[in-house]
Amino acid sequence: MNDRVAVVYSARYQVELGGAEKLHSFDIRKYAKIYLALNTAGLIRPEDVFVPEPADRDSILLVHTAAYLESLKDSKAVAGYLEAPLVAALPAGLVESQILEPFRYATGGTVLASRLALEHGIGINIGGGYHHAKPDAGEGFCVYNDLAVAIRVLQREGLIRRALLVDLDVHQGNGSAVCFAGDADVFTFSIHEGDIYPIPKETSDLDVELPAGTDDAAYLQVLGKHLPKVFDRARPDIVLLQAGCDTLAGDPLARFRMTEEGVVARDACVVDEAVRRGVPVVVTLGGGYSLDAWHVQFASVRRTIETYGLAANRSYPPRPPTAKEKLYTK
Repeated sequence: MNDRVAVVYSARYQVELGGAEKLHSFDIRKYAKIYLALNTAGLIRPEDVFVPEPADRDSILLVHTAAYLESLKDSKAVAGYLEAPLVAALPAGLVESQILEPFRYATGGTVLASRLALEHGIGINIGGGYHHAKPDAGEGFCVYNDLAVAIRVLQREGLIRRALLVDLDVHQGNGSAVCFAGDADVFTFSIHEGDIYPIPKETSDLDVELPAGTDDAAYLQVLGKHLPKVFDRARPDIVLLQAGCDTLAGDPLARFRMTEEGVVARDACVVDEAVRRGVPVVVTLGGGYSLDAWHVQFASVRRTIETYGLAANRSYPPRPPTAKEKLYTK
């Protein structure tokens, strides 16, 4: 490893339903906005980005049941998993091509980012983090648990044995907790708001519940207290970070009061601790529902790239976005 950053992204992460996707509380275009901002800021160019293939059925079956995958052929079931009633009225073929396939690409992105982390030190998937999906059910806009799939793929191939999953989304990583329940080789650690979805919560190896109103200082104190101990207990070969930014003040689905600077510092704590210990680290972006969510995650990714450098070891001058690029992210 050389502690460089490999960035993974595909335009195929984008769910396209003729504009109807904008009615959902989750802005699927935030990934495109982050990717464009990284380009226009001179941090990356398209040729520096690793483009994934979609996760295949055999890889997904390492985590999810065959019966669950069969249920995805039912538009009504998928509508429930996504909390998007409109989807129930769509033909199954459209759901497959415009919704499920993008989620498989995002899952493949986390698998690829994990492989690249083993090679370069740090892998960032500009997407992923779908931590509510359980082996036999989706929920909370999560269809496939890409974090779990990535860990199981690397284990299957003998690339890792032990993994640490650090989940800092404001909502508990309940799906991941279920996926790895009773597995001594995968340590699940979740810091989340205690009085919001999901209710009831599942049991991670370590759950830390914080109250509404938690600010930067309180959050970072708790993270700093637990993180070194978690690394010591987990003894991981790889760390996967679910870096949802719905901890940000003003998020419509939560009540923490973190600032952009606090969220960036939060993510840096995990990345820097992994680098310090010589453990490959993977970043996925997870939730974030405020208008500023994409910008906060851009700032975090920017900090990681500027601190450690691209795997390609290049930098570029900033540039304005083209008219076509602006249209793509709207």
